[in-house]
Amino acid sequence: MVSIRVEPVRRRLESVVRAGLGPAAYVEAALDVLARTVPFESACHGTLDPATGLLTGSVKRHLTSAYDEDFLLHEYVLDDVNLFADLARRPRPVGVLGEETGGDPRRSSRYRELFEVYGVEHELRAALVVAGVAWATLALYRESGPAAFTRAEADVVAAVAPLLAVGARTAAVTARARAELARPEAGGPGVLVVDDAGRVVQSTAAAERLVADLGGTLGGALPVVLGAIIAAARGFAAGRCAVEPRARVRAGTGRWLAVHAAPLRHHGGGAPQVVVTIEEAGPTEVVPLVVAALGLSPRERDVVAAVLRGASTSEIAAALHLSGYTVQDHLKSVFEKAGVSSRRELVAKVFFDQYAPRLG
Repeated sequence: MVSIRVEPVRRRLESVVRAGLGPAAYVEAALDVLARTVPFESACHGTLDPATGLLTGSVKRHLTSAYDEDFLLHEYVLDDVNLFADLARRPRPVGVLGEETGGDPRRSSRYRELFEVYGVEHELRAALVVAGVAWATLALYRESGPAAFTRAEADVVAAVAPLLAVGARTAAVTARARAELARPEAGGPGVLVVDDAGRVVQSTAAAERLVADLGGTLGGALPVVLGAIIAAARGFAAGRCAVEPRARVRAGTGRWLAVHAAPLRHHGGGAPQVVVTIEEAGPTEVVPLVVAALGLSPRERDVVAAVLRGASTSEIAAALHLSGYTVQDHLKSVFEKAGVSSRRELVAKVFFDQYAPRLG
């Protein structure tokens, strides 16, 4: 089997990750690097809410958004092969459609109903996971003329997937929030009701503003995160998941919004409508994302949570069954990753990023 050298790809991607690019610029640069080793005609990079695994946005290359709703239906409602949620649970979170279907891609409903329509023959998918958390997704496509994706190419993507996850995590969470953050306007949460055809049939005044903040319109294309959560709510109604979907997403102004959806009971039969609520995410929802963006180990996260509660070293040691010296070692590592030199600076970093902007 032909092998491909991974290290040159990794080094170029590390430079991209360190460049401090915004989400869209980061994805474009990362795709440029990948394309030199794993050629493709089109691609889609999706960002995920790491707490729920729901899609919150996407950057496409040579793809139309016309099929977004159909794609989300296949991803969240219908059964198919290589679903991103399934890939994220695998030790090797990469799948090639031809391999997974035994050389017969028509076994995939996504292939039959979507790919054949717009001329895609080959697909390579990856869940971008680091430290057990999926931060993004990647799908690469080739048309019918080029060769299928090889095992060697899939190995390259698998090898750099954690680094791509770090890049997505960094771009999504550690951008300078305070420079972007806008004061939320009055009006409370936005609520909208979507019918079985995906049309908004009822909405509050605040919903229009919040949907626009997420890059969509009520009368036209809804934001990706809303399409994903609506599809997931239909999946919940169909019994595919046990809890109603919820996601956190960074809006265009830089603030974090919480989005949740629930199917309405339809006593007359037919597909249920879905009610979606959009509201500003509170610090208790956002702080875990900010902490996760530092790349902390699970134990380091426990220590940070205790520090934010004001616990002393001895109290942290007792609660986590550690020695005081071990707690100090964890704190030293946390400080280095957060770019601070003391507990006070760590608490201030979180406070000024997430709490102070909300004060009157």
